[in-house]
Amino acid sequence: MIRLGLTGSIGMGKSTTARMFADAGVPVHDSDAAVHALYAGRAAPLIEAAFPGTVRESVVDRALLGERVLGDAAELKRLEAIVHPLVAEEERAFIEKAKADGAPLVVLDIPLLFEIDALDRVDRVLVVTAPEKVQRERVLARPGMTEARFEAIRAKQVPDRVKRARADFIIDTSLGMDCARAKVADLISVLAPQAADA
Repeated sequence: MIRLGLTGSIGMGKSTTARMFADAGVPVHDSDAAVHALYAGRAAPLIEAAFPGTVRESVVDRALLGERVLGDAAELKRLEAIVHPLVAEEERAFIEKAKADGAPLVVLDIPLLFEIDALDRVDRVLVVTAPEKVQRERVLARPGMTEARFEAIRAKQVPDRVKRARADFIIDTSLGMDCARAKVADLISVLAPQAADA
């Protein structure tokens, strides 16, 4: 089985690309979705203990937590030390199930793949990208997003050009959804048989 790591900076179209793989029948593990579930489950008491006042009715309030950690490297590290091992544990269970189901290919959607140095968790890397102007327009159109918040998020992400240089495959989502979907189909047609041969 091939574990394809899917990553890309904020606003590059990673979630849309992940959905394309899922629509094509490839099992996808979404790290962000796993974090959301953990924030409403077993991570909540651990986060409340480390960051008192950030949990409301047994669910982590992402806005409150964000205020606490964004722009503070030490606090962010404390949060990651709680959350990342839990996400990795869920990812391992997902991979085991996909293996048992006979899937030749799985996609691990890991937004911070390079930032947390998780390359050992994947066999190949797909980076989704778009020109900076497109990225900025997409992100600033999101509710509650500000220029300052966007820049703070970008500052903690590995630059797009570095990600592209380290990728095995690249999809430019600014070329349109049909083009991206065709690239996804091409990748599946290349990788699935390789996994079967391995």
